[in-house]
Amino acid sequence: MPFLLQASVDDHVLTATFETAKQAFAKAVEWHAVERFTNISIHDGAKSYLIDEFSSFMALRDIANTVEADETPPLERGR
Repeated sequence: MPFLLQASVDDHVLTATFETAKQAFAKAVEWHAVERFTNISIHDGAKSYLIDEFSSFMALRDIANTVEADETPPLERGR
């Protein structure tokens, strides 16, 4: 699923598309911290997030995936 990154710079909108959440997040942080762009948002196809919201969303998703994997019976995990 591609991720769309948008930011404002000098009254213009800058956009970029990334294949992974990690790439989109890294570029969003770079745009914010280094480039000093404003109004940065990351779109996942269903919802738009600010940088801090996206970070929390991704962390909670990773935790849920980890819990799901731990709850899968060993035979279904390929053992």
